[in-house]
Formats: sequence, structure tokens, C-alpha cells
Amino acid sequence: MKVTNYISEAFGELKDNVTWPEWSEIQRLTIIVAVFSVIFALVTFGVDKGFEVVIAKVYSFLKN
Repeated sequence: MKVTNYISEAFGELKDNVTWPEWSEIQRLTIIVAVFSVIFALVTFGVDKGFEVVIAKVYSFLKN
């Protein structure tokens, strides 16, 4: 009985007390998150490649 009461109250809270954003705001924020995710991925890729080159040069120097 407690579980069904909890679920019922949770749905009531979501329906009556939550302020949901407008569809246009959801779309705008989704685009912003996608753009920043791509930028962050590219920066991470660049840093990784940079470290790869530096480490390869260090090992090449130590090998000689």
C-alpha cells in the first residue's frame, strides 16, 4: 500500500507542482549542450594527440 501511495503522490507532484519548460527552450538548451559536447570532445582529442606526440618524442630522444 505504501508503494502505490508513494507512486501516486510522485505523479501528483510532477503534474501539479513542477514547472515544465517550453518546447522551444528545451530545443535551444539541447542544441547548446550538443555544441559544447562536440567542442569538449574535440579539445580532449587535441590534448590527447598533443600528449601522444610529446611522449613519442621523449621516448625517441631517450632511445638514442
